[in-house]
Amino acid sequence: MLKILGRKTSSNVMKLLWLCEDLAIPYTREDFGGPFGRTHEPDYLAKNPNALVPTIEEDDGFTLYESNAILRYLASTRGGEALYPTDARKRAKVDQWLDWQLGTNNRPMTVMFLTLIRTPEAERNMTAVARARDEAEALWRIVEAQLAAHPYLCGDNLTLADIALGIFVHRWFVLPIARPDLPHLAAWYARLKTHKGYADNCLAPLV
Repeated sequence: MLKILGRKTSSNVMKLLWLCEDLAIPYTREDFGGPFGRTHEPDYLAKNPNALVPTIEEDDGFTLYESNAILRYLASTRGGEALYPTDARKRAKVDQWLDWQLGTNNRPMTVMFLTLIRTPEAERNMTAVARARDEAEALWRIVEAQLAAHPYLCGDNLTLADIALGIFVHRWFVLPIARPDLPHLAAWYARLKTHKGYADNCLAPLV
């Protein structure tokens, strides 16, 4: 059985839990990271030298880290063709958004999250938050434009692109920041909430 190593409050673990629920993938999960520690233990570092979560482990000893790589692997090996198409061009569009989430969107969203949720108020750098908010708004406007033509990022159906970015659009709408009116983004967020895997695993209060 698939084993997921990582606390369920991690955004990158949430992606996997949502996917596993959507694809009915059986798994066990162990708490690692954050208040649970354990990521610097030798056994964990042998699986993931970055000391981050998540890491997965298969029954035959195969291990993998990096959340979006794990999404691709699970969709490819557990019947997730609808979420990660085999057609090269359709798959490339999904990959485009997966890379954009990690390489572009993640940065300002993480600054806001860590500062406003994880940092005591007296120690917060609100100038950095303001810069990150402005950067994030510009990026979410890119998503807004993409969603003007389709209900999901890559067309008419949910894909791994929506799973990867869906975690962060929740943060965008619940963080204590000013937000512009982005109707397509708001409709997409509401649409994602109708997916049980998202509702069950990704909408908890931010901690």
